[in-house]
Amino acid sequence: MEYLDRLIAINQMLSSELELKPQLKSILSKVVEMLSCDAASIMFYDEDEELLNFSVSVGAESDELAAIPIPVEGSIAGLIFTQRTPMIINDVPKNPDYFTVVEERTGYQVRSLLGVPIIIRERTIGVLEGLNKIEGEFTEADAQLLSLVAAQTSVAINNAHIIEELQQANEELRQADKLKADFMAVASHELRTPLGIILGYATFLKEEAKGEFSEHAGTVHAAAMRLRALLEDMTNMNLLYTGATELRLRPIQIQNMIKTIFDDISQMAKAVDYQLEFIPPSQDLWVNADERLQKVFENLLNNAIRFTPPKGEIVVRISATEGEILVEVQDSGIGIHPNEVERIFAHFYQVEHHMRRRYEGLGLGLAIARGMVDLHHGRIWAESDGPGKGSTFKVLLPRFAI
Repeated sequence: MEYLDRLIAINQMLSSELELKPQLKSILSKVVEMLSCDAASIMFYDEDEELLNFSVSVGAESDELAAIPIPVEGSIAGLIFTQRTPMIINDVPKNPDYFTVVEERTGYQVRSLLGVPIIIRERTIGVLEGLNKIEGEFTEADAQLLSLVAAQTSVAINNAHIIEELQQANEELRQADKLKADFMAVASHELRTPLGIILGYATFLKEEAKGEFSEHAGTVHAAAMRLRALLEDMTNMNLLYTGATELRLRPIQIQNMIKTIFDDISQMAKAVDYQLEFIPPSQDLWVNADERLQKVFENLLNNAIRFTPPKGEIVVRISATEGEILVEVQDSGIGIHPNEVERIFAHFYQVEHHMRRRYEGLGLGLAIARGMVDLHHGRIWAESDGPGKGSTFKVLLPRFAI
């Protein structure tokens, strides 16, 4: 029962400690207690050098041991490693495979030894040893116990390798994310100045030119305005991406904000004969928000226009409960496949393949919307019965009491 308690203690320790070296040190301390021996050590196999190297030890000089490689041939540890079986040797000096260099260099004399292999996924990676039984000799029961500890040790090592791989993968992702963020920041900054010049000249020509030249100037102006909108998306996304967005909160009447956006878009939509409807709430509703929250609803309404065929229907509805406000933008457009309902909020995600796209944009609008809603402690999601059946985007925000 005492051994079982200590094995459980090892398991608990493995769950609470993530760093490998402290884990192994703690395991060896438990081994010394359980086996009632002087010292314990763990050796790992170096495939390049084809040697065993001391990694951690308790009851002996770790620094000195670390500098002593153990040959696989001509050592007891090597036999345990190659034969993949526990060994009990209660008279070590008389054993022909005793590697005396360790004793000669450290002065630590080994009288008795119990060693077991450490195996991960059918591959032997090292040896766990207990040295110098204090009273009596090492027994088969000791060997069984140490084998269980070796199995726990292999779990700790395997988990450490997994964590290391995950950390490396996360670092690579972080570096990739930083490159993307840096590119977006530099690109949006460098393009802003020449775009300002183009917009200035296009505006001047549009006002001053006549006839065909005025139409050409209008085309240039419209293209420049579209590019400016893309740059604004890049800038907003980068601020959200890097966590540099700082909100300036103030009470905002939500229906006024959305009605203003709705009216602006309605003027454009009437030319294509869309059927637009705005259903306001039955009472004034307020949110504590940054002005940039309006970008969320601009993106949702613009998307509804882009992805709804002419003569289609678009409905904006605002309702509330005691603590939350729900804004719905419903359209009769192209709809969303069930597999894409969540993916459409990813950065740069496009429903269409980039080589045969009919709809413009960088695929940042919904990502920006989600990022901004998250900053306001809200939630945004999409619902659709499938392709061709329209879609509804819903934004849930905390209600602010005035």
